[in-house]
Amino acid sequence: MKVREQSSTREVYGKTLVALGKENPDIVVLDADLSKSTMTQFFAREFPHRFFDCGIAEQNMIGIAAGLAASGKIAFASTFAVFATGRCYDQLRMSVAQPRHDVKVVATHGGISVGEDGLSHHSIEDLALACSLPGFTVVVPADAIETAQVIRVAAATRGPFYVRLGRLKTPLILGDDYQFVLGEAATLRQGIDATIIACGLMVARALEAAENLSQQGIDCRVLNMSTIKPLDIEAIVLAANETEAIVTAEEHLEHGGLGSKVAQVVVQHWAVPMAFVAIKDVFAKSGTPDELLQRYGLTAAEIEKAVKATVLRKK
Repeated sequence: MKVREQSSTREVYGKTLVALGKENPDIVVLDADLSKSTMTQFFAREFPHRFFDCGIAEQNMIGIAAGLAASGKIAFASTFAVFATGRCYDQLRMSVAQPRHDVKVVATHGGISVGEDGLSHHSIEDLALACSLPGFTVVVPADAIETAQVIRVAAATRGPFYVRLGRLKTPLILGDDYQFVLGEAATLRQGIDATIIACGLMVARALEAAENLSQQGIDCRVLNMSTIKPLDIEAIVLAANETEAIVTAEEHLEHGGLGSKVAQVVVQHWAVPMAFVAIKDVFAKSGTPDELLQRYGLTAAEIEKAVKATVLRKK
């Protein structure tokens, strides 16, 4: 596994917004009194007349973003992931998804790696909610390099987006020559015995698991499935056909996220044994990020166990 350094996806998000703001005067940014955490503060300093702090009123923020988009602006709206989807679901459905407005919801602090903020701030069902909205594109970048490219693609692609970022700094696993393509999975490692399909911070753990498994004689393919919707059906079917076993890994509930969507493809196109490394049907407790990721099984070791069990189920 190639890890160069740790980097913050939300900081890269904020800096990319500034670059985009210089290139396109139609870009506006909204926040819900969390700009120091979401890093939209960078844009606010550079373009105060195009930045709107809506206060602790996320539903109003989405409504204002929809109005600005209806007026021809490209609106980036940011808050924590747990508020962006759960608190604003009706506004996203009625004001953004139905009219298909050009609103890019970039939610930070996704998953349980928010840590000590506790279960009220753990977004573990946000991908299910975002994917359920017709017309929404849903993306979970794996590192800072991919985040910068995803934000640029979102700005250049008409329609609503949900982009989920984390709180923690994450390893840089993608090369400087990496090219994000919306709707396409990136094959980070080839393999013939099983395929691990991961998103977000679980991609680094999937690569670590694949490396450990290779030393035990199990050759794993690793796909970075950063675009959750629309899903790369072709890559999944190819993986099912060629490796005959699939394990998904995500920092989300087992139901409704990446694993569920991959399973829909597998059962319809090429049925093979599957396993799901994800949070089971529980809310997490409070703790440090590492403690929580360990407690709820979001580790390279759990991926290894899932791969071994799935490979044994192959016919």
